[in-house]
Amino acid sequence: MRYQRLLHIILLLVTCIPAARAQRNDFVPNRQYADQRRTHLGFSVGMHFQDLKFTHNGLITPQGEQWGCEVPAYSPGFCVNVLGDLRLHKYFNLRLSPGMYFGNKTVTFRDAASGAENRQDVKSAYVVFPLDLKISGDRWKNSRPYVTLGVMGSLDVSKKRSDFLQFNSMDAYLTLGLGCDFYLPFFKLCPEVKFCFGLTDVLRHDRPDLVDDPETMKITDSLKKVKNNMIVFTFYFE
Repeated sequence: MRYQRLLHIILLLVTCIPAARAQRNDFVPNRQYADQRRTHLGFSVGMHFQDLKFTHNGLITPQGEQWGCEVPAYSPGFCVNVLGDLRLHKYFNLRLSPGMYFGNKTVTFRDAASGAENRQDVKSAYVVFPLDLKISGDRWKNSRPYVTLGVMGSLDVSKKRSDFLQFNSMDAYLTLGLGCDFYLPFFKLCPEVKFCFGLTDVLRHDRPDLVDDPETMKITDSLKKVKNNMIVFTFYFE
């Protein structure tokens, strides 16, 4: 009786293993024709981190102060975009994804001589216009990696304040992104990280509002230029 039960188990395993292999070989990918459409739409939500790259001019005030600026920590912001995708080739797509980026950064000012510090909280609400060339690899089952190269224009529509530093509303970026398309039964999910490098000096050097406030103006006078940088993490739904 014991041997008959063991024989039964062996026969069951022998019949199940080929069936399991057949199931693996019969894999059916999701959304097989999604990448063959000429155009398609989508949207994305995500978060981003803003940074500023400061170039100092080495100014020393008559009081012997030498001020330096930095963004010591990153605060996450929220972003949302709509997407329009144009298929150019099997491996190339042109993508336009206008949207809004809401965030802030805290700038610390420090005097190298005395160690005195000041801070400024810079809030921003960017209307952005990214244009990217998406370069995709070959699809493997339900995933397909890609990189993006592009440019992005931005317009800061937040309210300006009279403070140590003021920044221009408009900027332009070069962008580099890495991501992967995941083909789900009803849509594509595309997590992506993008690095944005500012191209223009966004510091407002002309400050007539600070003519009578040299103690505040000395911070702006200590800077040669300031450029924006961002890291953006997004999830596209297509």
